[in-house]
Amino acid sequence: MNDDKKTKSKFKDTVDSIVVAFVIAMIIRAFFVQAYKIPSGSMLDTLLIGDHILVNKLAYAASGPKYKDIIVFEYPLDPSKDFIKRVIGVPGDTIRLDGKDVYRNGNLVKENYAKYTNSNGLSSFIDSRFYTERFVIPENKYFVMGDNRDSSFDGRYWGFVDKKMIKGKAFIIYWSWDNRDGINIRFDRILNLIH
Repeated sequence: MNDDKKTKSKFKDTVDSIVVAFVIAMIIRAFFVQAYKIPSGSMLDTLLIGDHILVNKLAYAASGPKYKDIIVFEYPLDPSKDFIKRVIGVPGDTIRLDGKDVYRNGNLVKENYAKYTNSNGLSSFIDSRFYTERFVIPENKYFVMGDNRDSSFDGRYWGFVDKKMIKGKAFIIYWSWDNRDGINIRFDRILNLIH
């Protein structure tokens, strides 16, 4: 009888521990950190298809995103989908796109992360007229673009991201694998910080 009580007590303690761990994990996910998987090549070579990342959900609790931050946000045309892009402009900035060049407030932006594969520098998604217009970013809005400029469906096409749609800042790759030809784990990418 005594052994039976000890077994029941151990079982109850185990169940209690699992429940507490689950509740803590849900609180962390709801308020602090969330995991995402990169499904497309719009952020190549910074983020690869099959990278699994963590996003800091509290990064912008006191302030908004800064230039070059990589953010996860609700896609403005369909909030049920999450997108990931790099911040190119913040509220009040004047942006001008000229071929492969981005000008922010009249200054050429140096973008060592940007990748172009089309010789004319125009994304297959974008009409060339968008590359000569200047626009000012409204209050509480952000202009974002993918690093793989010729294969990124981004702010050049659908406009701005509202601050309230931003879910957080991508900060680390916790797992990476390429499953197109079997399972190839990319160990060299695991635990890399995202910038």
